[in-house]
Amino acid sequence: MSTKITLTTPNSLADPQAQRLVDFLREVGLPHENVLADPSERAIIASNLPGYLSSLPPDVKKDARYLSKFVIGAGTGLFDYALNAIWNEVVLDLRKKAVLYGIDIFFDAAVGGSKTRDFYSSEDDLAALKDSVLLDTCRKLELISDTTYKKLKHILDMRNDIGISHPTNYSINAFELMGWLQTCVQDVLNDRPTEAALQVQAFISNLKGYTNPIDISTKQTIERRFRELPTHLCGSLLRTVFGIYVAPDTDPGVRKNISELAPALWAVCRDEPRYRLGIVLEGYNSNLYKDKYALGEQFFNFVGGNAYRSASERLVIVDTLITELHDKHNGWDNFHHEAPVAASLWSYIPDQASIIDNLADKLFKTILLCRIGRGVSYNNGVSPGGKRYYDAILNNAGDKFAPHVMAALTHYEIAGQLSRSVCRTQAKQALEAVRKNVINQRLSECLTYLIENIEKVPNCTSNAEFKRLSADYINWN
Repeated sequence: MSTKITLTTPNSLADPQAQRLVDFLREVGLPHENVLADPSERAIIASNLPGYLSSLPPDVKKDARYLSKFVIGAGTGLFDYALNAIWNEVVLDLRKKAVLYGIDIFFDAAVGGSKTRDFYSSEDDLAALKDSVLLDTCRKLELISDTTYKKLKHILDMRNDIGISHPTNYSINAFELMGWLQTCVQDVLNDRPTEAALQVQAFISNLKGYTNPIDISTKQTIERRFRELPTHLCGSLLRTVFGIYVAPDTDPGVRKNISELAPALWAVCRDEPRYRLGIVLEGYNSNLYKDKYALGEQFFNFVGGNAYRSASERLVIVDTLITELHDKHNGWDNFHHEAPVAASLWSYIPDQASIIDNLADKLFKTILLCRIGRGVSYNNGVSPGGKRYYDAILNNAGDKFAPHVMAALTHYEIAGQLSRSVCRTQAKQALEAVRKNVINQRLSECLTYLIENIEKVPNCTSNAEFKRLSADYINWN
């Protein structure tokens, strides 16, 4: 004897049982309106759902309890329950994708710039992420496509606004529900990460355990792959590589390999992940992670990223370096000791945009003092190792900071040195470095006047003619 199983038809779905449930709710005094979908909406589900389920491969349906819950919810008219069932399965699937991709990489992308990053380390911690953060991070790491992200974002909004957990007068219609089901099943539950995302995952997994030195050929291949990656994946990869480098249990061989590869990765990243990494580094210092902070400083040094450290950190560090450079200049064996400090200072202000306004006066006074030198014949009084950095900083002055340089010539320390002919010659070269990137014609005229007169007229920096020329840019009161 066999039992024949048939799919529910529109007529059987509109049976009196659903109405009896509604009548029961009314009788016991519970809300009964807009609880179950209208029979006409259930009929649409019954007409379309069987065909869609039949089209799914058996391996998709085999353990798909969420589909069973969806069918029961949709079939009885509890559309919001059905939506919740399918969305919960989407969340579980996205979490699985995160684990397969690499849980550390995923958390770095999701909460990497936050002070709470240390609280996220295992698969269980994924549950602490909001669904919106989970969705945004999956998109960022290319675990889902942009189109799928937009669809899921809409479904999440609808689930939050009209789902079973929120009171609302809006009723989900059958066609919406069927469309959302199709999106979730086809675009998420049967989808796989992009090839680029899988490459990043494989690279991180291999990097963590690779302690042998990387040969030139492999290094060049990896650097080429960096250039081929989407920029948002480069940013996520940079944050993860940084995290590996500063981790206390990372093998020294792995750190050495990162120091070889990270500069190329840094070069192809956008500014946003660089600045975010600077905030992370400051957080290590603020929260007394001294070992991580020291390693993080190493990382920023070898990638050339000091200009991207947080504004508050840079202010303190640059101010300290300017003072140190001034002391080295006036100290013993200044030619030798100035250069490393000048190099470090330059790493924090490699362009005009990175020059800190509040330190501009102090910066250009010190740079100009070092650039004009101490007036001795050896190397014309200027540190050979420091000279290139002094000229580079002066070259970045431009219209914005050229007045600071000109005003610095009247500072008592510099004015005193200008009594020496060797220093005046060096001052002329310094002014030529400044003029190179000045666009403003009046400022260019001021600099030209000084360049033409400073060697033979030491006090030209403060005479009446120069004061008249520069009155709009320097307050002579």
